[in-house]
Amino acid sequence: MSPTRRGCNPLAFTPWPVTIITSLVYLALLIPLIVVHHVVPSAPKSNPEGVDLDEAWHDLQHLTQQYHPYNSRANDEVHQWLLERIHAISASSARSSSKTGPEVFVFDDRQTNLTFSSTGVAATAITGVYFEGTNIIVYIRGTEDSQEEWWTSPDGEPSGKGGVLVNAHYDSVSTGYGATDNGVGVITTLQLLKYFTTPGHYPRKGLVLLFNNGEEDFLNGAYAFSQHPMSKFTHTFLNLEGAGAGSRAVLFRSTDTEVTRFYAKSAHPFGTVLARDAFKLRFIRSETDYSVFDTVFGMRGLDVAFMEPRSRYHTDQDDVRHTSVDSVWHMLSAAITTTEGLVSYTGDEFDGDNGRDGKMNNGAGTLGVWFDFFGSSLAVFQLNTLFGHSVALLVVAPLLLIITCVALYTVDKMYVFTMYAYSSETGGQVSLYGLRGLFRFPLVFGIPTALTVGLAFLLMKVNPFIIYSSPYAVWSMMLATCVFFAWFISCVADFARPSALHRAYAFSWIFDIMWVLLVISTVYQKQHGIASSYFIVFYFAGVSIATWISYLELFGLPTTQEYARQQSHVVDRAPSTSDGQLLAPSADELPSNSGAAGHDFNPEDIEDEEPTESTSLLRGQQRTTFANYASARGSVESNIANHGIGSSHLGDHRLEQRWSIDLRSSAWVLQFLLVAPIVIILLGQLGLFLTSATYQIGADGGSQLVIYIGLAVLSVLILLPLFPFIHRLTYHIPTFLLFVLIGTLVYNLVAFPFSHSNRLKVAFLQEMDLDTGNTQASLVGVEPYIHDIVHAIPSTAGKDISCTSKGYGGRTKCSWDGLKPKVADAKYKDWISYNISQPLDSKHARFEISGKNTRSCRLLFDSPVADFNVLGSVVDKRIPHTGPKGVSEIRLWSRNWENTWTVDVEWAKKSDNRQGKVMCIWSDDNDLRVIPALDEIRNFAPAWATITKLRDGLVEGSHSFKL
Repeated sequence: MSPTRRGCNPLAFTPWPVTIITSLVYLALLIPLIVVHHVVPSAPKSNPEGVDLDEAWHDLQHLTQQYHPYNSRANDEVHQWLLERIHAISASSARSSSKTGPEVFVFDDRQTNLTFSSTGVAATAITGVYFEGTNIIVYIRGTEDSQEEWWTSPDGEPSGKGGVLVNAHYDSVSTGYGATDNGVGVITTLQLLKYFTTPGHYPRKGLVLLFNNGEEDFLNGAYAFSQHPMSKFTHTFLNLEGAGAGSRAVLFRSTDTEVTRFYAKSAHPFGTVLARDAFKLRFIRSETDYSVFDTVFGMRGLDVAFMEPRSRYHTDQDDVRHTSVDSVWHMLSAAITTTEGLVSYTGDEFDGDNGRDGKMNNGAGTLGVWFDFFGSSLAVFQLNTLFGHSVALLVVAPLLLIITCVALYTVDKMYVFTMYAYSSETGGQVSLYGLRGLFRFPLVFGIPTALTVGLAFLLMKVNPFIIYSSPYAVWSMMLATCVFFAWFISCVADFARPSALHRAYAFSWIFDIMWVLLVISTVYQKQHGIASSYFIVFYFAGVSIATWISYLELFGLPTTQEYARQQSHVVDRAPSTSDGQLLAPSADELPSNSGAAGHDFNPEDIEDEEPTESTSLLRGQQRTTFANYASARGSVESNIANHGIGSSHLGDHRLEQRWSIDLRSSAWVLQFLLVAPIVIILLGQLGLFLTSATYQIGADGGSQLVIYIGLAVLSVLILLPLFPFIHRLTYHIPTFLLFVLIGTLVYNLVAFPFSHSNRLKVAFLQEMDLDTGNTQASLVGVEPYIHDIVHAIPSTAGKDISCTSKGYGGRTKCSWDGLKPKVADAKYKDWISYNISQPLDSKHARFEISGKNTRSCRLLFDSPVADFNVLGSVVDKRIPHTGPKGVSEIRLWSRNWENTWTVDVEWAKKSDNRQGKVMCIWSDDNDLRVIPALDEIRNFAPAWATITKLRDGLVEGSHSFKL
């Protein structure tokens, strides 16, 4: 091959090929990841068989006309409407199908109730709950189900092997219309009823559709379902939820690998196991009905939910205008595929019956790992498989490198870590500079990492909430910082001491770092079942092969003794100028078996050798100044060019170690492609998912610093595959990124962090003392913005505003004398009727409570009660209703308005403090002027702020008691 053709090598390890190839790979992968993350797949133009998207959209519009929390009149209207829609769909399907169509049974459950408990706000006691359910349950009999109506028998035990449950709650919060939380889930479940009663789609296993009421206030509806006979029939489940307000529906959680594989068959699967691990490690503290079906029922199943944007979640922007038919279809299509797979499964993997503990004994699944590829396919495998590969890599990868190094030493080609080679002919030594570049990578890695993490602390100090509305400005700043400073440090080091071993040493350092991370990851996989570190396994595998290639390249070099012999001849014949400047050897002076080995004749290389009696007296002086070194470098390059050796053919760089000419110039491409694509895909996906899940949690009091540091670390890890080659980039992209860094840094430090599209959520509550008539309106939000919002309210002018941060998890509560609510058509003292009876010298007391225009009241105790019982309540042995430290609060929910509850309580000791509050709550804000304080806030709060609920009730009225 001629020198000219060599110089045109598009894969050479020279600036332009490196710049173009690396840039294209990063852009070609990151851009689709971002597009897939934010653009929802289009719904089909015509209705797929068995569903009607137009009908679904109209149902969603009707469902979300009003706020419809459990404790509202609108909730009863939704309940009645759902019954009508279910009967209409069932009747329509029956008319269009043959007589062999599946039987459909509709249960309007207005009988079940339950007393249970869960962790409350207080750390020393739990919260007790009494709940009367109004769930709607639809059973579509499977073709292989028993034909008996077993639920009518006294024991209510199913006679078949079990079926599949699909759940969606139809209540909303008191401050949100519930379009995606959980309107889309409800209409998806309605369409499943239509689909599985359409000919050709009849279920083999029985399908139970649960429209549960009361999820928002303590997962009450799912707990109540535990008392219905159909709860004994289902063994697998699909829970449809909304924890955001649109976009794509994400696979939040899965109990095991086997059920996840059914979801993986959907057309556009989306999600990563990171979400499940976040719940498991309690990083995500909210819950869905999934937890009830998993822990209480012992079923195996999936949690699919909308995730972003959180700024619209539980607000008036969770409406039809802020979602789309595409989002509806994304959840519906995934639900159809998953449910169809479960009800059509012919194996006995999930079949079972109820055991003595009341849980479905349907086998134990295996913990799984899953992640999607560009929203079009889902990788699913067992955690045990990941663990096995992790252990194998931890052992095999280092062993392979050790064997390779031993082989290199054996054949005398170990140039790395080797300073000198010895000539067998002359007996002298020649410098190999095998340690040059060894300690360069810690600087290239450490300084950009420190600066990127430092920016996280700077943002926390100056503008901690900027990520709330501008996550990509933060991402851009951190990525630009990492690239520019890594490039700058690498280029300075390469100019001062060029080394052909930079790649080998960089990959060796990365290998060590990832090996340590893999050890930690493997421990967590085994001991805690944490699978979200799966990317480390793939990362380490790619780095291991790329590192191995760096060492395999050395086999293409001459032996160190042969190289020493060649260099001895070159030094003996090397000419010099009149001032002592060394020149590159001519073409005919190059050793015949070394090709173009003389191209890299470096004056510094010879100067570092031991002086002899023939050594020039001027050489030491020539080396003392940077100018002389630069002059020597230019002269050598000129002589090389004169001999027809193109610089692009040199593979590495002109003044690197002379033996590097024999290294393959294009090997770097293979190394880069082995590591970068899989890292960009997996970490890019994780980074986008983590950003969507956390960038707006600051409004809820979450730590912003953790988010910023997480983004900084992910930025470094995503760019780490570029570091072994970054010194070859041209100045164009790093210079552009420097301007990006400056622009985004200024913006992130000075820009206002909220906007109309990304409003700051503040929580509202109005508390009224029914003994005195005093009322306080409160807003809970983050500093310092909560004060700006409060002072924008007209009724706060001239009033004392008390603020406290104690007990609000990083937020501040500001209260003032608010406008009196009108939630009941009575004098405020008559809003609650109660009676307390207590036997003399007893630890017991009976409370009788009723509230006007409400169906939710509660008892709060200054000293926890040891036990309690609600008259007429059911207690489930699977769910304790008290704890070892007692109950500090009892929440009472009725399906009937103005119900009277009778509650018996018992204190542990007669001397216990027996005082507290009798309280009722009001949550209906569909009528103007009922809660004027809330209306005023909505009218006058800044456009960048929005209102959500603080607790179950928007208004809490209470009487104090002391026994």
